[in-house]
Amino acid sequence: MTVTSEMIEIVVVGAHLSGMPLNGELTSRGGVFVRTAETTRDYRFFALAGGPPKRPGLLRIEDGAGAAIACEVWALPAQGFGTFVNGIPSPLGIGTVRLADGATPKGFLVEPAGLAGAEDISALGGWRAYIASIAKPSTA
Repeated sequence: MTVTSEMIEIVVVGAHLSGMPLNGELTSRGGVFVRTAETTRDYRFFALAGGPPKRPGLLRIEDGAGAAIACEVWALPAQGFGTFVNGIPSPLGIGTVRLADGATPKGFLVEPAGLAGAEDISALGGWRAYIASIAKPSTA
């Protein structure tokens, strides 16, 4: 499938990334990978309490006072976007995400109330780095 002007871009930062456990929620709705990106340095990034699967939370803070977070931009047909957004559980929601390249697509954000028990993982710069940091070393 090709990205068309009728599709809506969405930024994902965690379990919906390519190869992650919830990526099928995008692809099953006609989602198309557009590009990798980074947010502006206006965010803090958290590993939320609970799961499985483990979920991140992206929180916008003061301009320039946070970290740039690795992300992916996907595009969904309008109907797929609607059903996808309708299934997003609290404390996550969809808002406008500011990317380092100047784009401002919609994307996942976390409500501040959802940060109880969360771990600040901003310094890791992204979800893949966090998952790698908690992976159990293999015993050969």
